[in-house]
Amino acid sequence: MRGFFGMGVEGGSKPMNLGNLLRSAHSFGASFFFTVAPHYDAKQVKQSDTSDAAKTLPLYNFDSVEEMVLPKGVQLVGVELTDESIELPSFRHPTQAAYVLGPEKGSLSPEMQERCDFIVKIPMKFCVNVGVAGAIVLYDRLISMGRFPGRPVNPRAEAVPLPKHVQGGQIIRTKKE
Repeated sequence: MRGFFGMGVEGGSKPMNLGNLLRSAHSFGASFFFTVAPHYDAKQVKQSDTSDAAKTLPLYNFDSVEEMVLPKGVQLVGVELTDESIELPSFRHPTQAAYVLGPEKGSLSPEMQERCDFIVKIPMKFCVNVGVAGAIVLYDRLISMGRFPGRPVNPRAEAVPLPKHVQGGQIIRTKKE
């Protein structure tokens, strides 16, 4: 998936849902995964992370929102169901982003919401578990980053192909002495 991005969760989540979120982040090509004030059993998380993401995906654990450090240039996108949140289908994903979801049966803390550059919501009647919400956000990122042709206007129409990629001329570098 284009861009540098990470996925994280604040607070506690059920181990199976956290493992699902970790596996989804790995599957969609996340650059890193993080937790803030985590409450989980790594052995139980591993049971649902069948991709064994922890072996190839950097995992960062922060004790608090204040201690959380993101790579330079990465914008933080909170996923939270509030009246002020941007609806996900209308959101333009930053190329460099970190997505953070709240705990099971909870919300992003006011401190985390204050830290976010954007807060988005999945337009649904009620919240789904953190694993499903994360997969929906990652899928939306995938289809909105311009890697696929636009959808046709009606089911019988052909998809509009992406324009052919054009490269510039050759660049020759020489050693400076």
